[in-house]
Amino acid sequence: MDRVYTKTNLNHNCFFLIMTTYKQVILVRQDLKLPKGKLAAQAAHASVDAVLKSDKDLVKAWREEGMAKIVLKVKDEKELIKYFQFAKDSGIKASLITDAGRTVIAPGTRTCVGIGPGDDEEIDKITGELSLL
Repeated sequence: MDRVYTKTNLNHNCFFLIMTTYKQVILVRQDLKLPKGKLAAQAAHASVDAVLKSDKDLVKAWREEGMAKIVLKVKDEKELIKYFQFAKDSGIKASLITDAGRTVIAPGTRTCVGIGPGDDEEIDKITGELSLL
């Protein structure tokens, strides 16, 4: 899938193009207070798993734009699940990461969510109110 353009008629003589841009958002729980390395690994799991679930043409378009990724924070598991469900309900591919428990947190702990890649405006409708990590 190549970039998507929408042609809009401003008046009878003037047109402008709107280019669709893509991004991926990774949500990280703040209540776990993960060490930096563990946090990076969990975020990477979320990113990769969400990409593997996504449409290959969408991934191609996202890659061509530079694979924008934004890491945002959520306060706890309840909020993590809420945004995961919002993404699924919106039809955007999302991945919920559950830790195996081999290092610093208990097995089964939900740590991160990867959302997209997808249209940046659609993702912002879901996560736009969250703060950067």
